[in-house]
Amino acid sequence: MEQIINYNTLHTFTKNVLLAMGHTEEDAQTGADVLLSADLRGVDSHGVARLSGYVRLWEADRMNPKPNVRIEHETPSTATVDGDRGLGLVVAPKAMKIAIEKARNVGTGWVAVNNSNHFGIAGYHAMMALEHDMIGIALTNATPTTAPTFSKERMLGTNPIAVAFPGLVQPPFIADFSTTAAAVGKLEILQRKKLDAPQGWIQDKDGNTITDAFGLKSGGSLLPLGSDRIHSSHKGYCLGSVVDILTAVLSGANYGPWVPPFLAFMPVSEHQVGKGIGHFVGAMRIDAFRPADDFKRHMDNWVETFRNAKPVDENQKVLVPGDIERELTDERMKNGIPLLQAVVDDLSSLGEKFGVKM
Repeated sequence: MEQIINYNTLHTFTKNVLLAMGHTEEDAQTGADVLLSADLRGVDSHGVARLSGYVRLWEADRMNPKPNVRIEHETPSTATVDGDRGLGLVVAPKAMKIAIEKARNVGTGWVAVNNSNHFGIAGYHAMMALEHDMIGIALTNATPTTAPTFSKERMLGTNPIAVAFPGLVQPPFIADFSTTAAAVGKLEILQRKKLDAPQGWIQDKDGNTITDAFGLKSGGSLLPLGSDRIHSSHKGYCLGSVVDILTAVLSGANYGPWVPPFLAFMPVSEHQVGKGIGHFVGAMRIDAFRPADDFKRHMDNWVETFRNAKPVDENQKVLVPGDIERELTDERMKNGIPLLQAVVDDLSSLGEKFGVKM
């Protein structure tokens, strides 16, 4: 069962909850923008369904609603930023603005972030670069839920990668994906729907593939992109490791099994090797490489060529990364955002807690 709720209604509600937690007007606006962008784009696992998780972090004093986000170290093209335990939805956009400003000045900007929290949908942060004729990149490490190839121990997060390229006439190419077979949020959606997980998403505590959507709670782990060695899980493992190193080993955040978990049933490790969780964002000014319009014309050609590739099934056209999300955004802005009843009930409880009406 679902309810359809207007975008503006959900955005105002989310912003008001963030304000009630102590965020500034600007930060509450940004946080709501990031969360609702996920719902609009069909990434329901990272939208308002996550709001109660952020409230839980705040109640446990693991999230600072008024962070002093500051640069610890920088060069003309790089910076390391301390997020002061802020909400990642707020910290990551601030870091991306620093990267964009550096790219504006010297061609490229790269910012590593420590001492942050879960930052929502990676694509939002990468897409911030598009309006500046720049290519955007956003990575983050996350709750250790994933076993490396050949292991049954949870060592890595879903560790998403997002890259955004602008076009001239064609819409932008936006790749946004986890480095696991599926994100934790996808399991949570299945749990709310009382459905099993597909084969290849998750294994039990002994390393056997299972379909129990609640498998993480009984000691299981997510599988890297590829699901098993025969289907190239080592590639997903490599990608997740690269993200972990760039976001945390480089920034001074916690990495691997020491990343502070977002999931309520997982305890925070007593041993810490860094500060909070880590992000890595980047912006590249296109005209630092070639004239921007020249690049964007060729991006249009690339997009059109791939979209017109001969399909296996004439009823299923070939898609370019970002197509489905763009179509869903248009549809949901017009007709509203569908939320599972369990999510609506969760939001209603938050409304009661903070005295905020939806």
